[in-house]
Amino acid sequence: MTAPESSSQSDSTPRTGAIDLHTHTTASDGLLSPASLVHEASRRGIAVLGITDHDTLDGLAGAELTAAATAVTLVPGVELSTTIQGPEIHILGYFVNRHDPMLVERLASLARDRVHRITNVVRLLNDAGYAVDLDAMLVQADEGSIGRPHVARALIELGAASDMNDAFTRFLRRGTVGWAPRSPFTAEEAVGMLLDNGAIPVLAHPFSTRDVEGTVNRLVPAGLRGLEVYYGEYDDAQQRELLETALHHRLIPTGGSDFHGPRFRDGRDLGTVDVPAAVWEQLLALRPD
Repeated sequence: MTAPESSSQSDSTPRTGAIDLHTHTTASDGLLSPASLVHEASRRGIAVLGITDHDTLDGLAGAELTAAATAVTLVPGVELSTTIQGPEIHILGYFVNRHDPMLVERLASLARDRVHRITNVVRLLNDAGYAVDLDAMLVQADEGSIGRPHVARALIELGAASDMNDAFTRFLRRGTVGWAPRSPFTAEEAVGMLLDNGAIPVLAHPFSTRDVEGTVNRLVPAGLRGLEVYYGEYDDAQQRELLETALHHRLIPTGGSDFHGPRFRDGRDLGTVDVPAAVWEQLLALRPD
């Protein structure tokens, strides 16, 4: 596999024809509805948009309907949150079949686990004196997939945190007052589940695993197909390191902004990560019939 040519984006200006394979909507913890996200991608001239909500496919039908009336090519996806011990590992799935009953049922189970976890997070924060309102968060999430970003926004509204990074660092990471573990679900299980569905499994934001090479060595035998190399929070040196890992293991070096909404985190604006066109071509070559 040859290396796609790329350089990191030097500013926050979206590029016409951009490829952004990692975004979130109100179906999980994003701020834009699926339709609004597609319209915004179209307005910015984005050519290929991957919608990868956390543990849910609920936003895909509306996004597909909207995309059909634009020049945006929509990649139906999902981001699965896994853990057993140590940091969470997120697995992206591309070209997911949203009509697969086995996947739909497994995601419904994960959604129930998410509510249970966030209930525990809120209880811990309440016990520590932070008046986070679980019912208000559930209303905000509506029927979407609830997660820690909802709690982070609530902490910001309370004045307990200054921004999303501050909320996660001080309240929502392992070892902090609001940390609650999720139910066991391994990355190997997630990769297998996506392969059974016909989707293409990719390791998301690899440095968050704290052991990129070890994690890749675990997941390649399970069927991992790609590594998220081009990511908004990674500098040139980090991207080069990940690209070397991807090429060594013959993984597709994918990329995206991890967009959740305006002013979410630095480096995560829609369409601002420089993803080479060759990445899209490699994904298409693995696309299920």
